[in-house]
Amino acid sequence: MAVSRTPRPPVNGNRTLAADLDGSGALPALPAADVLFYTVPPAAAPDPRLARWLAALQVPPRHFVYLSSSGVYGDCGGERVDETATPAPATARARRRLAAERRLGDWCAAQGVPLSILRVPGIYGPGRLGIERLEQGQPVIREAEAHPANRIHVDDLVACLLAAPGAAPGLFNVADGDYRSASWFAAEVARQAGLPPPATVSRATAERRFSAARLSFLRESRRLDTRRMHEVLGVTPRYADAADGIRASLAAG
Repeated sequence: MAVSRTPRPPVNGNRTLAADLDGSGALPALPAADVLFYTVPPAAAPDPRLARWLAALQVPPRHFVYLSSSGVYGDCGGERVDETATPAPATARARRRLAAERRLGDWCAAQGVPLSILRVPGIYGPGRLGIERLEQGQPVIREAEAHPANRIHVDDLVACLLAAPGAAPGLFNVADGDYRSASWFAAEVARQAGLPPPATVSRATAERRFSAARLSFLRESRRLDTRRMHEVLGVTPRYADAADGIRASLAAG
């Protein structure tokens, strides 16, 4: 069963329960579940959405899987970072994610429920390649000044989600291990899509011209260590080379 803000038709025989986590009324009682996958971004810290969800659970699940963000690490100066690193979130959205991780960790500990937290970087896939920005002519930071980046194809993220309940719980960095920059990614999408390559600007120019939201991602630099994803979850990304993931995403439409 899935839970969605709006009613949706069944998919492959699985029905969807309508429940608005931003609403003011009580949520419907959530049925017992073997595994819960929670992907809702936190609205604040503490997160009222997560609080309402947990209050509606009448029976704790056997395993809880939470999608968090690799942004909880903050800027690491391009260094490799594994799950033992002390979080140092630099943005409000990353601080909300870390607060939600800790709130859920306390709840799962009290309920005796194993918890897997997947710290996820940028997700790409069909319809998530930034083609609109390329068509609008938005520039990118020139490669010489671009930072390493982390990303994961949506199919590989799903593989990690499905593997988590059958593995030992804990924290997991999930990414493809291809650290090429966001500037490289945009240029490769343009090349494969038959679009003109994006114009490039200096980092100093980007600081003046890019939106605050975009800069908040481009200012941070780290290389996610994904050994636990490989060794504990047993997942090897199908699209370890992001160029292959771009190609598959364009083919899927």
